[in-house]
Amino acid sequence: MLGKVFKAYDVRAKVPKPLTPRIAWQIGHGTADLLLEEGRDTGHLDPMSETIVVGRDPRPTSPELRDALTDGLRARGASVIDLGIVDSPMITFAVNYLGCGGGVQVTASHNPLEYNGFKFSRRGGRPIGTGSGLEEIRERAAVADPDAPHAGEGLIEERDLWTPYRDRLLGLLEQELPGGIPAHRRSPVRLVIDASNGSAGAMVPRVFGDLEGLELVRLNFEHQKGEFAHDPNPLVESNLQQLQKAVVRRKADAGICFDGDADRCVLVDERGTTVGGDLLTAWLAPGMLKGRRDAGVVYDLRSSRVLPETIEAAGGRPIPARVGHIFMKQAMHSNAAVFGGELSGHFYYQDMFDADNAARALCSVLAGIARLPGTVSEAIEPLRKYAQSGELNFVNDDIEATLEELREHHEDAQLSEMDGLSIDTGRWWANIRASNTEPLLRLNLEAPDPSTLEVALQELAPLLGRRESH
Repeated sequence: MLGKVFKAYDVRAKVPKPLTPRIAWQIGHGTADLLLEEGRDTGHLDPMSETIVVGRDPRPTSPELRDALTDGLRARGASVIDLGIVDSPMITFAVNYLGCGGGVQVTASHNPLEYNGFKFSRRGGRPIGTGSGLEEIRERAAVADPDAPHAGEGLIEERDLWTPYRDRLLGLLEQELPGGIPAHRRSPVRLVIDASNGSAGAMVPRVFGDLEGLELVRLNFEHQKGEFAHDPNPLVESNLQQLQKAVVRRKADAGICFDGDADRCVLVDERGTTVGGDLLTAWLAPGMLKGRRDAGVVYDLRSSRVLPETIEAAGGRPIPARVGHIFMKQAMHSNAAVFGGELSGHFYYQDMFDADNAARALCSVLAGIARLPGTVSEAIEPLRKYAQSGELNFVNDDIEATLEELREHHEDAQLSEMDGLSIDTGRWWANIRASNTEPLLRLNLEAPDPSTLEVALQELAPLLGRRESH
């Protein structure tokens, strides 16, 4: 049962089966075993290095899983600081602010209500995933026995870090927007925020609730009902409908939808049109590069070609990276990049420990809107330079053979295998990646114009398998 709850980047499963409180205890014990050993191996022997911060999202199953997890952490000898309901990026902040040995967020992110799980980080807030410690947690958890005697009994305390977190974020907003929202605006910046009944319902009021020059229209901030108004996945267009209608109805400057644990967000403009993560990264990048010539900006390699073009035009250094927060954070750190963005709505900041932080992205969006002479749609429109397919899925039972056929079929094109197979024919460019969990190939295709895009899709589709209808 334990093996069923571990995924590529975290623990995520339905509750109470297969994810039970007993398994949560084992995972807590295994996490503490790894983090305490790492701390001692690196010479960190102070009490804070043996302390693990724990937060949770507002799902009804999160308190019970949090309790079981912390019991397991403490039984292995770790002390615990319980932060309560927080956004996942708060964990990274807390680990660094307090100098802790690591952190765990109880969350299932964007999954439906019946799911829950855990996200892990070590000292410095560095992520733990497959290839960077998650397998070790699973192995250590598998041999942990809640019924056996335990010598350890770490301390536990509750702590509220909203004030230092708010101060950090608003200090960074001040750096992007010296003097605050300009007084020459005829009215405050009006944003509609959809918290998706998740952690943003706690974060947004505490960080942005009384910010001068900002008017917030709140959707789905409630936690008490134990249900979601819509699945907390802002990448699904149908989940944005309530936000889009509210933005138009309230004549807002823009709208933002957060996922369940508020580490991702999606922007819609004043017309209710969704702005892709790559285009939002391209819009924000020049502001992040101001005064930082040749600084790196990391981007998801599936992104529109307009993104690296925009980074270069702003004097920056575009750095493509593999898809996924583990790889993006590694690329941020190894390249000393100042900013990064993914199609999935994760945005990464050097000034927030190279981590994805949607609250920090909201600061950048707010600064960007406050500086605009016109509307968000007018600012984004020049970035819609190329025709994009969006991500298309194809059922395929022999992925390796298909990728080899694609290599042979496009041997005259420029090929890259950083993540799946990227093909640049000069007429169109595409990335084809295998799903981590299903027999699927995922296609992202771009071309200079819609007709070329359609021709390229007709060329590629027969080679990729059976196209999914949804």
